[in-house]
Amino acid sequence: MTEKSETSDFDELVKNIEEEIQEEAREIYTEKTLEEAYNPKNVGELEKPSGAARVTGPCGDTLQIHLKVEEGVGGGDKIIDCKFITDGCGASIACGSVVTELVKGKTIEEAFRIGYKDVLSVLGGLPEENIHCSVLAVDTLRAALEDYESKSGKRIR
Repeated sequence: MTEKSETSDFDELVKNIEEEIQEEAREIYTEKTLEEAYNPKNVGELEKPSGAARVTGPCGDTLQIHLKVEEGVGGGDKIIDCKFITDGCGASIACGSVVTELVKGKTIEEAFRIGYKDVLSVLGGLPEENIHCSVLAVDTLRAALEDYESKSGKRIR
């Protein structure tokens, strides 16, 4: 067998395995969850964030969120940017992506009202064993919001 045919056989095997994995994922997760997991928004860190937090969930996944807040006249501070990073699974990635999108343009007070069910609603649900990923995303968001409150000296809630 030639090196070229071995390479093409290997490439074909990898392609088949990837297709099987994606098919299995489509049976478990919604299209929105897969879209957010494979193409997450707002990945990264912000330089000099207004608020930041890193939380490790019960499964060992760690999620970090950075907030950039613009102070409003007479209160009403708004989140103008939000980034996340995680070492977690696809569901953690999807939840991190969604929560960063949900908070952009919101006041700190509005952001505190976001719950894990809001994340699940956007994703169209998660399997029972992945619900904790949405809780981790919201817990990390709240910790970052509390960090902002602490740094700014403002008690928003």
